[in-house]
Amino acid sequence: MEERTGGFASIGGALGGFFGAIGRFFAEFGTAVVKGDAFVKLSLLWWGAGYARRKQFAKALIMTLLEAAIVWFTLSFAMSYVPKFSTLGTVQAEQVFNIATMQSEWNDYDNSFMILLFSLFSFVVWAVALVVWMRNVVNVYQLQLQAQQGRHVNNFVEDLKSYLDEKFHITLLSLPVLGIVVFTVIPILLLILVAFTNYDQQHMPPTNLFTWVGFANFSALFGGSITSTFGYAFVRVLGWTLVWSFFATLTTYFGGILMSLLLNSKLTRGTKLWRTMLVMTIAVPQFVSLLLMRNLFSNTGLINTFCSNIGLTGFLRDIGLISSSTIPFLSAPGWAHVMIIIINIWVGIPYQMLIATGVLMNLPTDQLESARIDGANPFQTFRHITMPYMLFVTGPALVTDFVKNFNNFNVIYLLTQDVYVTTDQFMAASQAREVDLLVTWLFNLTQNYYNYKMASVIGIMVFVVCAVFTLIAFNFMIGGNKEEGYQ
Repeated sequence: MEERTGGFASIGGALGGFFGAIGRFFAEFGTAVVKGDAFVKLSLLWWGAGYARRKQFAKALIMTLLEAAIVWFTLSFAMSYVPKFSTLGTVQAEQVFNIATMQSEWNDYDNSFMILLFSLFSFVVWAVALVVWMRNVVNVYQLQLQAQQGRHVNNFVEDLKSYLDEKFHITLLSLPVLGIVVFTVIPILLLILVAFTNYDQQHMPPTNLFTWVGFANFSALFGGSITSTFGYAFVRVLGWTLVWSFFATLTTYFGGILMSLLLNSKLTRGTKLWRTMLVMTIAVPQFVSLLLMRNLFSNTGLINTFCSNIGLTGFLRDIGLISSSTIPFLSAPGWAHVMIIIINIWVGIPYQMLIATGVLMNLPTDQLESARIDGANPFQTFRHITMPYMLFVTGPALVTDFVKNFNNFNVIYLLTQDVYVTTDQFMAASQAREVDLLVTWLFNLTQNYYNYKMASVIGIMVFVVCAVFTLIAFNFMIGGNKEEGYQ
């Protein structure tokens, strides 16, 4: 109970610290505006005013040019898209006959996706500019206080040197932060916005427009629409995704630990041979391995041929387990689910074995020796020392593996593509299959059916589930002072 309370307290503390920092930032800005001199207040309009007053002309020039760039960006670029953001365009693409040229030409049409994308980009630029503007006012107010107190005010060269010394962390993080904003934040925000539109194959820009539909897509996904089958499919796909993630993670994790213990046991012969054979499976690209397994277990594959020759297929048909002339290893519900997990065990255990081997080599020997002296048997030692230590060291990696399996596109796609065909009409109506994960369903919706609106809603659900699970699991795994028990 204390561990759980500590986990939630950590999450609450992190959120409290985040909102506290935002509150302090706005409080500093308010203080600067109220108590600043005329040049600080003038900085609200001319960003370089405060620096010019303190004779930091290089900074004044940089901030003035930055302000001019924001104004130019707003007038020449953003204003071409942002005013249309509320409708995502109203002018449909069509060809009109130009009497002057005697040719059919495209009209000046609107592109809904470009309007959405560039409007979002403009909002992000304006948000960053707002933060810079507020921070700039706070900085020039601090310069005012330094001047009033008779303290030294850095010149431009000294400020540059500080970004290579005590503020070097800012210099190092600037480029990664920019990359995160451009390649992570903006795509996620775009994904969220598309979920509130009717962007699909019938509303495909540039020839067609799409527009806002509010929460209609979410209503369709959660069964709010009688005519929609997406709610039916979502519950089943999410259920299989969670089941798959749980078993795929635990089977490979504990299988890797057990395999490592067996190979490190003094009773095992030929450990180098077995370890080499297992490591070789890692060297083979997973793409090749999974395609090979798909061909082996297909309805016309080698395994089905062998089972038919030895009479196993007929026996299973006689007792009612199958109704076809082949064993549907990867082509029927139930069979495919079990086979996918089993094949993943074969693919995943060698990698987990290597991780477990490295951790087991660092087990606290004093605790193992104490347990042996106290008369603990191997199972008790494993339960009370080995396994708790493994969970402590590899706990974060275990959480990461669960999230990775939750989005494990390769295994599901490569094993079932062109092999599994759903017979459930409700699933087929939503372009889903019983063996699909949320991520493979999302891929199918976008690549084959161009249903970007529902794919975006599913993408949001994937993000929410993974984020909530990761936050809770990480805080439970690393909460407290567990490391003290292994010192």
